[in-house]
Amino acid sequence: MQHAGVITITTRATARPRPTTSPRRAVAAGAARVVSRATYWRRRAVVVLLAVALVLVMARAGDALGGSTLHAPERHPAHSGVTRVAATTVVRPGDSLWTVAQRLAPDEDPRPVVDSLSAARHGTVLTPGETISWDG
Repeated sequence: MQHAGVITITTRATARPRPTTSPRRAVAAGAARVVSRATYWRRRAVVVLLAVALVLVMARAGDALGGSTLHAPERHPAHSGVTRVAATTVVRPGDSLWTVAQRLAPDEDPRPVVDSLSAARHGTVLTPGETISWDG
């Protein structure tokens, strides 16, 4: 039969304090370093500057990777004076309005094309073999 071990804690309450010439702070591990106010605020300023620089670098990287659609205006290709020719495609099995829109206007944002297709179809489903024309 095993018994639980006994833990004994002893303190040095009766230990004699050492005489010192200058007051010292008690530190759990190692000697305490006194830091001046100027050093403290300089360190704070460096941390703040590094944080701001990190945020700016991440913002530039996010913008370079496509950015957020929450604040960025929609990007459209520049329109030239050339009139557009109607694009035509045949619906394939498994197509959605998005895939059809991407085939009809491959160099443009598909969202306006999907909206136009959806409004023109009045909620009817795509049928394979159906021909769809879009004049943009």
